[in-house]
Amino acid sequence: MKLLTYEIDGKEIVGVLNKEETWVCPISAAGMDYRSMKELIRECGPSEMEMLEYISGRDPNEIRGAAPLADVKILAPIPEPGQDIICLGINYTAHAVESARFKKEAFEKPAQAVYFSKRVSRAVDPEGSILAHRNLTRQLDYEAELAVIIKKDAVNVSREQVKDYIFGYTIMNDVSAREVQTGHKQWYFGKSLDGFTPLGPWILIVDAVEFPPKLSIQSRVNGELRQDSNTELFIHGIEDVICELSSGMTLKAGTIIATGTPAGVGMGFEPPRFLVPGDVVECIIEGIGTLRNTVAE
Repeated sequence: MKLLTYEIDGKEIVGVLNKEETWVCPISAAGMDYRSMKELIRECGPSEMEMLEYISGRDPNEIRGAAPLADVKILAPIPEPGQDIICLGINYTAHAVESARFKKEAFEKPAQAVYFSKRVSRAVDPEGSILAHRNLTRQLDYEAELAVIIKKDAVNVSREQVKDYIFGYTIMNDVSAREVQTGHKQWYFGKSLDGFTPLGPWILIVDAVEFPPKLSIQSRVNGELRQDSNTELFIHGIEDVICELSSGMTLKAGTIIATGTPAGVGMGFEPPRFLVPGDVVECIIEGIGTLRNTVAE
C-alpha cells in the first residue's frame, strides 16, 4: 500500500493509491479526517490501516472523491517535516571510497555510523525544482537515498522491535553543495539550503516489502544512469541505526531517517560531474517509484 499527499482544486489532501497506481482515493473515503500525513502517522491505528488497504483495492469509480492520478498534483508525502531529517553519511562502502578520493583523504571504512541533520522548511515536491543557489555553489550534487519514517515515539528500541516502530519508506534526494559542505568542515549548511530536499513520490508501507528491505536504488541525470546499488549493502543497517539512536534520544512519530547514498554521485567522477540548471535528476527505488526533479536557477 502507498499513501501520498496531493493537491486538487487548491486543497491539500492525504490519500491512498489504488493497486494499479492510476487513481488516488482520499482517506475520507475510509472515514478518516486527518488533515496531514503527520497526523495520520501519529494517530492511525491498525484497523484504520486495514480500511485503507481495503479502499486501495476497490474500484475507484465507486469511491467518492477518487480522482485519476494524472489529474492531481503530487506533493511531498510529508511536505513540512516536524523536525530536521536525521541523515547517515558514508553508509555504502563504494561511496565511502569515492568520498575519500574527492576530499583527497585515505579511505577508511567507518566503524561507527556517521550522523548529521538536514534542515528543511518545506520539502520539494515530485516534479518540483531543485534550487541551484549559484551565488553559493558551483558543486551542486545529488544523492539518492531510502528514507525511513518512524510511526510512534521510539525510546530504547531493541533490534528485534525496530520494524514495529517503522511506518514506511519513501525516497529522498539529499542535494548537497559540496564546497559549502567541505568548506565549513561539517555538513549542515551545505545540505540544508532551500530546495535541497526533494521527497516522495509517496510512502510505501513497511509491510509491503521484506524487512530489512533489500531494494534496488538508482539515480539518473538527464536519463544517464549514475548510481546503481541495493539497500542490502548498507554498512550500518536500519535495525542498528534505530536501536542506537533510540538508546539516547527520543525518535518522535513522523521522524525521517535518510539512510545514506551509494556510489555514483557527481563528486565521485574524475573529473566531477556536478549539476547545472536544466538538469533532470531521477532517484529510483524498487517497489517505491521514481522521484523526478529539475534543477532551476
